[in-house]
Amino acid sequence: MNRRWRLLEVEWPEDPYYNLAAEEAIAQAVGEGLAPVTLRFWRNDNAIVIGAFQCVSLEIRLQECIKYGVKVVRRFTGGGAVYHDIHNLNYAISFKRPSPIPGDDVLKGYQRVGEAIIAGLEKLGIKAEFVPVNDIQVGGRKISGMAGTLTKNLLFIHGCILVGSNIEILSKVLNVPREKLEAKGAKTVRARVTTIKDELKRDISMEEVKSALLKGFEEVFDVEFTLGELTTWEKDKLEELYRNKYLTIDWNLGPCVGCPDRDRDAEILRRVGLAGRN
Repeated sequence: MNRRWRLLEVEWPEDPYYNLAAEEAIAQAVGEGLAPVTLRFWRNDNAIVIGAFQCVSLEIRLQECIKYGVKVVRRFTGGGAVYHDIHNLNYAISFKRPSPIPGDDVLKGYQRVGEAIIAGLEKLGIKAEFVPVNDIQVGGRKISGMAGTLTKNLLFIHGCILVGSNIEILSKVLNVPREKLEAKGAKTVRARVTTIKDELKRDISMEEVKSALLKGFEEVFDVEFTLGELTTWEKDKLEELYRNKYLTIDWNLGPCVGCPDRDRDAEILRRVGLAGRN
């Protein structure tokens, strides 16, 4: 196995649609063998990223999104809706199959990537644990969640780690049922999650977090990362996906064809920044 993998730190925080198009373009390139195993760190500023199979109107308080200027974008992996702001850090790793992860599937991927995140947090002085299926928790509170996908050629895992996120806005724009919170032993979203800043009780730079997580990945996977750039193929694919998929109402509203409020939801997505860009 090649012990030198690619690190990308390319991001467009003000344009979550471009960021998510980049996620898919990079994953496709790795799956096709056009790029090496790739770890990417990136951020969105003030956005909700919804799972591929979720219904916008059930998962998100859209009127609150208007109030707080929160954009909404659908990702190409499953799982639940997450709130991103500039104080969150997103990580994504793409493997061409057969991958170096024993079992070579998404569940094993969550566990192995979770080990890398936990190793990185430990370097910051935070003791975390992996909680199946796809959560990383500190003292029973969630600090990171993951999503992923598996194809014939690709194993892809990505997640979001709460560094210093605005939990108040998170709790207002996401529609988290009380039953779900109670099942986790919490009464509020704020009681259910924690951040790196809260755990350390100090401010921390994003560079410090990325450096610790990178070391965690290197140790767990026994590799070295080299900082790289997007290939020409990835840039072209990114632009194609951005224009033809991630900027479209149909993609971002998703599979809820029978939703009675679909027209209203489409208008709200336009108002918070989606439509009309050429």
